[in-house]
Amino acid sequence: MADSQAGFDIPPLKADLSRLKADVEAVNALGIQPGLPGINRVSFSDADMAGRRWLMTRMADAGLAVWMDCVGNVFGRWEVGDGPAVMVGSHLDTVVMGGPLDGTLGVCAGLEAVRSMQDAGLTPRRPVVVVATADEEGRFGGMLGSQAICGEVGPDWIAQATDSDGTRLADALTGQGLDPTGDTAWRPESIAAFLELHIEQGPVLDRAGEAIGLVDAVSGVFNWSVTLTGEANHSGTTPMDHRRDAFRGMADFGHAIDRILAEAGGPQSRLTVGKAALSPNFPHSVAGTASFSIIGRDADDAVMEALAEACRTRLSEAAERHGLELDIVRHSWLPPTRLDTDLHARLCRHADALGAPYRTMPSGAGHDAQTFARHVPAGLIFVPSVGGISHAPNEHSDWDSIHPGATLLARAVADLAV
Repeated sequence: MADSQAGFDIPPLKADLSRLKADVEAVNALGIQPGLPGINRVSFSDADMAGRRWLMTRMADAGLAVWMDCVGNVFGRWEVGDGPAVMVGSHLDTVVMGGPLDGTLGVCAGLEAVRSMQDAGLTPRRPVVVVATADEEGRFGGMLGSQAICGEVGPDWIAQATDSDGTRLADALTGQGLDPTGDTAWRPESIAAFLELHIEQGPVLDRAGEAIGLVDAVSGVFNWSVTLTGEANHSGTTPMDHRRDAFRGMADFGHAIDRILAEAGGPQSRLTVGKAALSPNFPHSVAGTASFSIIGRDADDAVMEALAEACRTRLSEAAERHGLELDIVRHSWLPPTRLDTDLHARLCRHADALGAPYRTMPSGAGHDAQTFARHVPAGLIFVPSVGGISHAPNEHSDWDSIHPGATLLARAVADLAV
């Protein structure tokens, strides 16, 4: 990592808010689909790839060397200095009917950090790489882009990965002209540090009236698909005590979530059933299958293990009670991660110099920074989310509240690179 003293030997950079806002709005125009609210750039959709191509053009306009790797990660390298690069960025893919800032702000703010350094006439002593990672939202489980960069996943993992609808990751990649068999890993020693700016996606900063959150730890997450299989039958002629009703098994598990959290969880525990489907899915039919997702999170490894075991137990009990078969597909397990303490201290000193009210806080959501943190020094900056709303069309952050975090990011990148 660089050895400058918290930015006091660099000019007081300031992000150009109007330029940053214009970039965010431009790429989000590529995520608007008729009939769907919010932003829709689901991983490896045509809209997702259009956003990546737009970014490559903007990076080239800033004089960066630009390329896309074989899984869709986009890089813009400021070819200055030598040695390991400072990497900065986030992701452009969204959930279905997502918000305008989740990930997108961090990518555009990374590019803006480079442009603000260029505007100030700075000549870094090491390269700066802006990155937009692929499939951070976990359509295929995990965080494909950052895990591929860090060498945690490769062709073997890609070959077996599917989304919740059964689409193969390898097919999604080849469908967009990408290569599921290629090499994407960077050597850890080629990256000096990774920095990410992100909306908080929670209410803490907004409620406290604080401009910046400096993350010291990121919760782990496990991602499962569950199928309960019973017997489809007529809803009028099948007695209640003769039914193998898959819906009732799913509902049974849902009712057990509070008990699972009380017995196995902690203050940072989260369990979510966010996607569910019944078959035949007809008003006059008993459900023969119920398929649903389970996402579990916690900042402690042992608690995560306990949550997962409790989920397995309750699912088995629900299946037995209702005469159902149980199948669990475990898509991914991302462990809780501590971020680099020295880099966190640097960010705190920059925030002090900026005069912006901030707090140290954990992140309940997963981010690319947690992947990088397992391999290189990584830091994560939060800006407030109004009402704590995210992964929804009404996700919003006031631009005036974004400005301190974007400026802090620019100064931190300069500190590490100059």
